Amino acid sequence: MKIKIAIAGYGNLGKGVECAIHQNPDMELYGVFSRRNPQDLVTVFPETKAYSINDILDHKDNIDVVIICGGSATDLPKQTPYLGEHFNVVDSFDTHAKIPEHFANVDKSAKEGGKIALISVGWDPGMFSLNRLYGNAILPEGSDYTFWGKGVSQGHSDAIRRIQGVVDARQYTIPVEDALIKVRNGENPELSTREKHTRECFVVVEDGADKERIENEIKTMPNYFADYDTTVNFISMEELKANHMGIPHGGFVIRCGNTGKNKENTHIIEYSLKLDSNPEFTSSVLVCYARAAYKMNKEGMSGCKTVFDVAPKYLSSFSDEYMREHLL
Repeated sequence: MKIKIAIAGYGNLGKGVECAIHQNPDMELYGVFSRRNPQDLVTVFPETKAYSINDILDHKDNIDVVIICGGSATDLPKQTPYLGEHFNVVDSFDTHAKIPEHFANVDKSAKEGGKIALISVGWDPGMFSLNRLYGNAILPEGSDYTFWGKGVSQGHSDAIRRIQGVVDARQYTIPVEDALIKVRNGENPELSTREKHTRECFVVVEDGADKERIENEIKTMPNYFADYDTTVNFISMEELKANHMGIPHGGFVIRCGNTGKNKENTHIIEYSLKLDSNPEFTSSVLVCYARAAYKMNKEGMSGCKTVFDVAPKYLSSFSDEYMREHLL
């Protein structure tokens, strides 16, 4: 029997999930739930059913997992606790500083409903988080370094778009090359947030909008831009469409550590991603963790979980025997 997946929210991430489900033969898409009028929704696959998000509880008995594709700034803090009481859910909440608070809110709801809620699933937080954990466990004496980009951050771009007067925006995260070279050389430099990355924003605003106010709101936004050297470029919609419609991203997680009686041997663990489409890759991670949420709840687990709590085999559609024979 196939796992029935529903999508809550239908932007770039929701469309990516729709595509990813079609690549997983043990799953089927139940439908898309959106705040927009379902009759107006144009889906990637014409056969995809669309419903109003207001009616999602009416479908409770027919859905195994809901993948929530809203934004971290304002959507997920409300949607995940609410839906997590009624469904097994997965989200991609990526405001690192607020993960503990989000976890506590979601955990309460999921336990009340006897459901599994997997939060902060994606590549960072997500795949990068796992590699930071592995690196720390294997090389307990050392330093962690995470570099993002160059690429478009969906969460940061969404945060800019929510500023009054902004029509559309793209934000690029760019590693500082000198810092990256020092880390790869095993120099174990102490780097501040500002020394590791810069942020560059391309923003389209409404006619007559106060650009000075908008730029200030961007540069002082806590958890997003306040700790970085940030450049804001105001451009036309035509320029945005011509030069900034792709959504590439990627990055590196590096652990530098030492072993030996006198710590004479240096080891560098590096995990890297080069992504043509940030949302489509994130969607692929969300979908395999939806499989895990389904399996874990079937085994009687409930409450909020993160990628740290999920055994790797729960992510795969392969049997235990196949994994031992072909992947181990």
